[in-house]
Amino acid sequence: MTYEVIDLYKNYKIDRCGANGGYLAVYVRTDSVEIKKRVHPAMLVIPGGAYNMVSDREGEPVAMKYLNNGFCSFVLSYSTKTKYPVPLIEAMLAMLFIRDNAGKYNIDKNQVCAIGFSAGGHLAGLLSTVKEDEAALIGKTIKQIKPDATILAYPVVTTGEYTHACTRDNITGKELALYDKLSVEKRVDKNASPAFILHTFEDKGVPAENSLLLATAYRRANVPFALHIFEHGGHGLSLSNDEVCDFTEAQKNLYFIGKWFELSIDWFKSRGIKMKVIN
Repeated sequence: MTYEVIDLYKNYKIDRCGANGGYLAVYVRTDSVEIKKRVHPAMLVIPGGAYNMVSDREGEPVAMKYLNNGFCSFVLSYSTKTKYPVPLIEAMLAMLFIRDNAGKYNIDKNQVCAIGFSAGGHLAGLLSTVKEDEAALIGKTIKQIKPDATILAYPVVTTGEYTHACTRDNITGKELALYDKLSVEKRVDKNASPAFILHTFEDKGVPAENSLLLATAYRRANVPFALHIFEHGGHGLSLSNDEVCDFTEAQKNLYFIGKWFELSIDWFKSRGIKMKVIN
């Protein structure tokens, strides 16, 4: 495996202007003389943390699991306590870097996906509904930076009634004019990335209405999506296993929520997104 950390600002010769994030961890398979060469889909992992921090539990463990299922994986450490558009610029640069280096990492540049958790789901939602004026911030087009498919795990979607206030306040800087612009369900149109959405009914941190609002917006725009609402489980379960969760004996029934991962792999394969052998 090849592991490296890319400073996206340095790579693209962009002034940081005080940004505290913008680093991309790379996890890719190295070639082997023992097996035929493969071309891989890519997964950009965007952890949560209310735009206040970047969760370790939703970063490398998720990246490694996708790596072991045929993806090249990347984890974005984006700027926190920093308002829009800085985190989105960093997410766009991450997508651009993956496609720019598709040949180097044996990636199919038409199969570059993203997964975001909680506030990272909000950022992945912005990325999946990116607009021309936002892409222009880095001098690129929507096609160059939008994911080909996106997973949104217990995402913060709305800035309205069911929002997560800390997430909303950090990304908007409490600027009311940004509320509608950054409410993902209001950004969805026919150009949005197909989405796999998951949540739990019992989530008290980010209510399931966030995912329901998003699914409704996708349905109205006639964009493909899958929606999974699990009955039990709170917020932030990540892979819902012993690696990332300290389950008590009474919570062992929450392991089943981790099945979302295998469901996501099946969903990707149904869309033709999978590792392929090069003849």
